[in-house]
Amino acid sequence: MELRVEKEKNRGSFRLWCGKKWYTTRRYMLWKWGNIDFAQKQQIKRLPACCFQHSTPVMRRLKDVDMWMQENKVINLRLAVEAISGILIHPGETFSYWKLIGKPTRRKGYVEGMVLKSGSFSSGIGGGLCQLSNLIFWMACHTPLTIRERHRHSYDVFPDSNRTQPFGSGATCYYNYMDLMLENNTDQTFQLCFSVTEKELKGQVFCEKKLPYTYEVYEKDHRITAEYWGGYTRNNVLRRRTRDADGSVVKDEYLTENHALMMYEPMVEGKKL
Repeated sequence: MELRVEKEKNRGSFRLWCGKKWYTTRRYMLWKWGNIDFAQKQQIKRLPACCFQHSTPVMRRLKDVDMWMQENKVINLRLAVEAISGILIHPGETFSYWKLIGKPTRRKGYVEGMVLKSGSFSSGIGGGLCQLSNLIFWMACHTPLTIRERHRHSYDVFPDSNRTQPFGSGATCYYNYMDLMLENNTDQTFQLCFSVTEKELKGQVFCEKKLPYTYEVYEKDHRITAEYWGGYTRNNVLRRRTRDADGSVVKDEYLTENHALMMYEPMVEGKKL
């Protein structure tokens, strides 16, 4: 894993506008003519077997981040969860995060929330939805669903603070071309269910019958690299062990890798923000 991370280039506003239009149009064309059978049916009734569940806190005190952004994030998450909770992914179907949620707009009720841009904070309509895509990616890693598309975060903004998951175990999102897509290449249907409380974003994956395997996601080759242009990057590889009912490892496979620009000094100790 020898990848040199380039310092972000400052591009003109016109070039950025053209690039956004290009990639957005390509994504709409993929949705319409890409010969992909997208999941679209939601149902309230849960499938019989819960194969994985996880939750993340929605309110965290972060340095230099106003709490109103966190509060508005909860509003945005509830709207997004309403659009995808209960979605069924039948064999041969593909789950698309943005195709189901659609563009976050004021008309739909989305509000200003925290958005990470170029390693700094700003506010934007629908801000905070990356927390949901992060959760979905993490849950998918613990199922036999195939991760068809995932985009890693480009920046490592905070030192580790009570981290319970490996670095880089999320998925960034940006409407509509930075999507998260999961493909069901199994012989049974899966269902993604979510809820948002005042404290947590909760997610569960259900299926038709109990899975014969469990999954363990772990980090390998973690390192911090001093780049030639003066900054630092954080790098690792995520792998997954598949265990059978007896706990024996039947597969140990590569999942993805991460390379992120660090926005803090590498020797700063992680502490509660």
